[in-house]
Amino acid sequence: MKLFLALITSLALIGSVYAADDKEGPGKGEMKEVCVDKKDKAGKAVNGKDGKPVQECKKVKVRKKVEGTAIPEKK
Repeated sequence: MKLFLALITSLALIGSVYAADDKEGPGKGEMKEVCVDKKDKAGKAVNGKDGKPVQECKKVKVRKKVEGTAIPEKK
């Protein structure tokens, strides 16, 4: 009986781990690359060898904006 309960418990834990993988978590979802011109201490744009401004790029996650419903006014 104890072996049966241990088996059921382990299957439940494994199932919850797989269910958690389907949800949106770290590193999942739509990623967007954002680039900004690099600036020196004086605030001027830094140019590369070709004369174009050097850019610093980061990857950020795009989050969904949730729209709420209006709250009814009290009478």
